[in-house]
Amino acid sequence: MTLYVIGTPIGNMEDISLRALRILGEVPLIAAEDTRKTRRLLTRFKLKTVITSYHEHNRGIKVGRLLEALETKDVALVSDAGTPGISDPGLELVRAAIDRGVSVVSIPGPSAVITALAASGMSADHFLFLGFLPRRKGERQGVLRSVSELPYTLVFFEAPHRLQRALADLHEILGDRPMAAVREATKLYEEVFRGTVSDALAHFEAPRGEFTLVIEGCS
Repeated sequence: MTLYVIGTPIGNMEDISLRALRILGEVPLIAAEDTRKTRRLLTRFKLKTVITSYHEHNRGIKVGRLLEALETKDVALVSDAGTPGISDPGLELVRAAIDRGVSVVSIPGPSAVITALAASGMSADHFLFLGFLPRRKGERQGVLRSVSELPYTLVFFEAPHRLQRALADLHEILGDRPMAAVREATKLYEEVFRGTVSDALAHFEAPRGEFTLVIEGCS
């Protein structure tokens, strides 16, 4: 049997691939990080596949159950947006399936990282993706210091309520570098901001939506 790791839209439902839709309609079971979002996606495309929840808070129980299901049938794994295993709990199930000898097939799809890089105007020849920055100031600054002298373009995710603090630490540790901030990528109120870190601090005084930050590497 096969575990299909399927990339789903990060905002605009039209970004789903034909291959992803076919497999989501063919598998007997979908393991979804957010069942409500996945149900809306299936409803949009008239699919009626059975959905079960698999997320950060129930993965300890669900990994074993999904491995049992994979003994007799294919399963599709989807996150609430983007590609499973990239800054979400899908990685644990993928590792467990590999250890069990289950075939794992990745179905490529939308990625907030690649979307932001492509729109940023910065080099993507070499980049370093660091997921979400730590919530605590000391840990966050420690991560930034560890990459402060690297020449690679840096990519981070950030939530709106932590954006100002993250930008302040970026400015303190990395300096006033060129950057881009992609807000609500592919959604109705998508915004691509380009400038310096200090420009972004001034621009996003009351940030809303999810952010992907792209920071120029150390020159």
